[in-house]
Amino acid sequence: MCKILNFLHEWSTPLAKLKSMSKPRILIVDDDKNISRLMGILLEKTGRYEVRTETRSVAAHAVAREFRPDLCLFDVDMPGKDGGTLAREIRADPMFSDLPIIFLTSLVSPQEAGGKPLVSGGFPYLAKSVDIAVLQRCIEALMPATPNA
Repeated sequence: MCKILNFLHEWSTPLAKLKSMSKPRILIVDDDKNISRLMGILLEKTGRYEVRTETRSVAAHAVAREFRPDLCLFDVDMPGKDGGTLAREIRADPMFSDLPIIFLTSLVSPQEAGGKPLVSGGFPYLAKSVDIAVLQRCIEALMPATPNA
């Protein structure tokens, strides 16, 4: 019996990691830790995504290289590097040349956006505070067919 318990204990963590690896990974970069944390919780609660948040835009590229996201959500207006600069830097990295990016902004209200993503420079923009259903539809439309490739 002890051998069985040891086996289960030893393999429970690797199995959990394998299970989470099959989920698409989303990196949220927003200097407002409350917003990034809330979005992360809401997206993870769907059971469909593995989410990582970063509040320092200057650290985001290194975090992306380690986490290997399938999609990124970037705040537009952040100290250090704004979302546009961060997107250009990430996309210049051969590892992320095709990485889908969604921008989040408080510069436009959800009412002004009409509850839909706006598009600028080929990237979708969503107004904060974003409706989680709208965000999820936008994510699903952009998500690669095979995550973590």
